[in-house]
Amino acid sequence: MSAEYINFLSRRAFIAAGVAAPMLANAQSAGGRVIVPYAPGAATDTLGRIMADLLSDGTGTKYIVENRGGGATQIGTKAVAAAPADGQTLGFIDTAFVINPGLFGPKLPYDTVQDFAPVSLMATAPLALIVHQSVAAATITEFLTLARAQPGKLSYGSAGAGSAPHLAGEQLRIAAGIAIVHIPYRGGATVLNDLLAGHIHFGFTTVPTMLPHIRAGTVRALAVTSPTRAPQLPQVPTMREVLLPAVDASPLFGLVAPSRTPRAVLDKLAAVAQQVRSGPVRARLQEMGFTPVGSTPDEFRARIVGDIRKWTDVVKAGSIRASE
Repeated sequence: MSAEYINFLSRRAFIAAGVAAPMLANAQSAGGRVIVPYAPGAATDTLGRIMADLLSDGTGTKYIVENRGGGATQIGTKAVAAAPADGQTLGFIDTAFVINPGLFGPKLPYDTVQDFAPVSLMATAPLALIVHQSVAAATITEFLTLARAQPGKLSYGSAGAGSAPHLAGEQLRIAAGIAIVHIPYRGGATVLNDLLAGHIHFGFTTVPTMLPHIRAGTVRALAVTSPTRAPQLPQVPTMREVLLPAVDASPLFGLVAPSRTPRAVLDKLAAVAQQVRSGPVRARLQEMGFTPVGSTPDEFRARIVGDIRKWTDVVKAGSIRASE
């Protein structure tokens, strides 16, 4: 083989490599994204990453998480609504998705029902009514008696007006007919610190967050908002058991797509998401304190519509404003 021919082959190989390199890079970078409308580190972000991994394994398409926080989740959620309806861009949402229509009304930059195609409700998380140890109430009945005897004296905190813990407090106020004081904070961590320090009397928090403090005796859990008792707190009754079924705030976490996404694509994605019902993903979610669901698209749509109606009524009844 002549030196000239070898040089010719080398030049061809070099040119081919140069053409193939960007093609390979594009192939490696091509894939899907799951937009999470929060900064990294939040519970919704953690679950969104679990879902992205599940979708990657189940569809053969690599899904990555894209965090777009801000605007009370509106920035990231709007990006999902505006994305191509091909199943490559999805949104991972939580309870803010169904609270915001009642809280912001026509100011929302999208229509929560019309601009999205529900895929699957991944999980829910019960809240627990937690009181500081200084509160003279060992049961929910004693707590309500105390609240009625001291109207306007018991205070509770939340991460802000319209948050799930805030609306749980509103549900309790309305259902039990008590006068309690809501103190909005700028974040859940500050609420937790003030509750542990006794600066506020009670609050609604997720069970795993407070479990170490409950066991230490710093706070007491009086009831949970889930339909059944929390596995971590089997001795604590549900709100239904104490005749307060209207207090049912349980944050939801799920997957949505742009509204024009074909039904076949939705069903394929939902089938993958439903793997949370069993196996290691289910065990992991339960260990984290969540209740795995894995619904169908139609089931999730019904839940979304029902929750929008429910939270809009609570917001109106409490005259709650987003700027509060």
